[in-house]
Amino acid sequence: MRRPTTAALAATLLASGLTPLLAIPTPASAAVAKHYDDFNGDGYRDIAYGGYNEDGRVGGTVNVVYGTAGGLDSSRIQRIHQDSPGVPGSDEEDDLFGESLASADLNKDGYADLVVGNSTEHVGSARYRGTVTIVWGSRSGLSGGTNVTPKTGSSGHFGRDLATGDFNGDGSPDLAVIGGEEAWLYRGPFTTSGSTGTVSKIDKTGAGWYSHGLAAGKVDGDGKTDLVVLGTQFSGDDPTPRAWFLKGASGGLTSGTSLTLGSDATSAAIGDFDKNGYGDIALGTPDRGTGSGAVTLWRGTASGPSASTTFTQATSGVSGTPENDDNFGYAVSAADTNGDGYADLAAGVPHEDVDGTEDQGGVHLFRGGSGGLSGARSSWIPQTVTGTDGSYDGFGYTLHLRDLNADGKADLGVGSRVGLVLRGTTGTPTATGATQLPEFGGVFAD
Repeated sequence: MRRPTTAALAATLLASGLTPLLAIPTPASAAVAKHYDDFNGDGYRDIAYGGYNEDGRVGGTVNVVYGTAGGLDSSRIQRIHQDSPGVPGSDEEDDLFGESLASADLNKDGYADLVVGNSTEHVGSARYRGTVTIVWGSRSGLSGGTNVTPKTGSSGHFGRDLATGDFNGDGSPDLAVIGGEEAWLYRGPFTTSGSTGTVSKIDKTGAGWYSHGLAAGKVDGDGKTDLVVLGTQFSGDDPTPRAWFLKGASGGLTSGTSLTLGSDATSAAIGDFDKNGYGDIALGTPDRGTGSGAVTLWRGTASGPSASTTFTQATSGVSGTPENDDNFGYAVSAADTNGDGYADLAAGVPHEDVDGTEDQGGVHLFRGGSGGLSGARSSWIPQTVTGTDGSYDGFGYTLHLRDLNADGKADLGVGSRVGLVLRGTTGTPTATGATQLPEFGGVFAD
């Protein structure tokens, strides 16, 4: 999920003086990878995120740290950029290679592939046309790449956001892309030569709809992946921010209901927070209420999302108070952190001032349980778990909840001036045994 002000946070990191191999695993079988983020097929999830540019590099770098039985092996890091062997394009000023990231086993060879968005890439005379590159997984990890071909009308910041899932239930992962302020569905399977299944535009034709973000997950319990498109709908000159649900179907995606929001949603995540078999949609609206922010929970049912509830830092049981420009909900991520079978929700507040320390940030963790999320089951994870207490850390500007050591509890990745993965426990994710991610400088893959 794209966060529109990530560039501003990256500038803060740079101002702070920061400039944003593999073990031989057992072979993967020739079937879709069990984990959509296991790039080398060894059975453990890996993690990809935006990294620092090396000296002389200007166009963006993606870092990959591979998982092992003991968790992430941060002693070895793979750096992928447009000067990497086999990756199309070249490192250029104005590029944002790694601005958006997603993953899935798109060619169904048993190894997950990494999808990299670069929405500001100039292609020939087309300025800011944008590119989307699939970097292919293999037994030895990620290597080489193939560009996804934009369709007519999708040029213009193609790759601004990405999402993957099997939207038509045929067993082949598909890819959704934002380009030209529209969403596009590329059906799988994909090949290294560049072929895909059919491509279609996802649009509210004639309704003044403009798309800017995506989230994928299973909402209605039918086994197919559903899609949420974040956007703005205009009536004349009047914009209304909305989230639009599209149901996975054998033909691709079918239009469903929309939810009107108080401000633009910049992040979204889907999880079954009440364990009723239906995925609930969490929508982060960090600019709501003069920037104090909110998270709206759109509850899943067999017919799609229905009623909604909104959480803020004024919600009973939630730590802190709403303040201008805190940006509660700037990033959200969902998974089961304590192994109780309920999905939990992490919500970042990267511009929270703490004890006079400006923009230190923090993360709220909302526990799933009977009845779903509640403030009473929320806890606060402070920036100080990094071992520092500095200003302008932006702790929580990007989040990543995934079980990275296969212990049944999701680990929490948090972005700030450093990237940190807190281990999932039966309680709150802990800094004990935490992994610091090398050269962290961008966003996590969704």
